[in-house]
Amino acid sequence: MTTEAQSHPFWDTQPMAAGGATKEGPIEANKPQDELRQTPYTMPPGFEWANLKVDDEGHLLELYDLLANNYVEDDEALFRFDYSQDFLRWALTPPGYRDDFLLCVRAQKSGKLVAFISAVPASVRVREAEPTSMVEINFLCVHKKLRSKRLAPVLIKEITRRVNMSGVFQAVYTAGVVLPVPVGTARYNHRSLNPKKLVEVGFSRLAPRMTLARLQKLYKLPNETSTPTLRVMTIKDVPAVHKLLTRYLTKFDLCVCFTEDEIAHWLLPRPKVINSYVVEGEDGSISDMCSFYHLPSTILGHDSTLFAAYSYYNVATSISWEQLMKDCLILAKREGSDVFNALNLMENDEFLQELKFGYGDGHLQYYLYNWACPSMKPNDIGIVLL
Repeated sequence: MTTEAQSHPFWDTQPMAAGGATKEGPIEANKPQDELRQTPYTMPPGFEWANLKVDDEGHLLELYDLLANNYVEDDEALFRFDYSQDFLRWALTPPGYRDDFLLCVRAQKSGKLVAFISAVPASVRVREAEPTSMVEINFLCVHKKLRSKRLAPVLIKEITRRVNMSGVFQAVYTAGVVLPVPVGTARYNHRSLNPKKLVEVGFSRLAPRMTLARLQKLYKLPNETSTPTLRVMTIKDVPAVHKLLTRYLTKFDLCVCFTEDEIAHWLLPRPKVINSYVVEGEDGSISDMCSFYHLPSTILGHDSTLFAAYSYYNVATSISWEQLMKDCLILAKREGSDVFNALNLMENDEFLQELKFGYGDGHLQYYLYNWACPSMKPNDIGIVLL
C-alpha cells in the first residue's frame, strides 16, 4: 500500500500540509487565548499529568530509564539509543525552556514515569517567510507495556494545547516513520571509525572477499588533524561562530535562527555530549567550524555499547569540506567514537563519498506542524534535531 493511501486516524485530523502545498504559511490561523481549551486533556483512568523538573537529578534519572528501556530501536532490534543524563539536560534546557513543556505521564498509584514528550523553543525560518516562533518536539516515548492505551495522541494534543496557550502555533519535528506529510526526507550515512567492533556487534558486515584486515586498512585515519589552526571552540568564540553559522544557514530553506545565547548553549563543548571546533585565521577571525554530538546505543543482547558521533553544524569557507570533515572524523575517533553518522543535509554531500561514508538503512522524515510549504530536497534542509 502506498503512503498516500494509508489511513492515519490521528494525524489526518491535524493541521498538516497535504503534500505539494502551493499556498505557504500557517494552515490554521493563530487563535486568541480565550478560544483555546483551558483545561488539560483527560487521561485514561490511573494516569495523571506532571512536569519534568530537569534540574532534579531524580527526575532526570527517571527520564533516562524510560528512554533507555522504551525509546527508539533500529528495525532489527539490535540497537537502542542510550541518551545520557548530561545529554538530556543539554537537549531540554536551551534558553527559554519551560518545565510545563517537558510533559510527563505518571501512574497515579506508584508515581512511576510511564510516558514523556518535550517541546523546546526555536525561531525557525521556512523558505522566504520571516522567522517564526516555533517549538522543536522530541522524545515522544510511551512505556512498552502501555502502548495499547493510546497515550501518544493524548500527549501530542496536550503538548500542543500548552504550546498554543503560550502563543506559539507551529512546530518542527522529525521521525523515522512516514506520517502525513513530510516536508523533506534525509538519509543517514555511516563512516566506520572502529571497523572491527562494528562487525563484531552486527552493525556492519564483511562484504564477500573482504577480510577484516583489509577493512581496517580501508578505514584507517591519520592520528593527527591536518588543519594547523583548528582548535576547540571556547566561550569567546560565540559571537564569531554565531555570525559564521547565521550567514551559512541563509543558504537553506529550513533553518533555526539562533541567538548568541542559543549558540553558546548548543555548541559550547560538554564532555561526551557535544564537541565543537573552530578554524582561526591569522587575524583572529573564525573562518570554519565543525561539531558533533555523542549518542551511544545499547547493543541489545550484548553487554556492550556502540559509541556514535553525529554530525551537527559544520561550515567550511577557508578549507575544503573534505579536509574539515576528515579532521572532524579524526577528532571523533580520538573521543572514543566507533562510528560517525551524518545525514545528507545541507552541503554534506560534498564530503560523504570522498570520506568513505556508506549509505545507512535509515531515513529521517522532517515535519512542520501547522505550516504549509513545498517539499524540500535534503540539501534544502539546514536544521539538525537531536
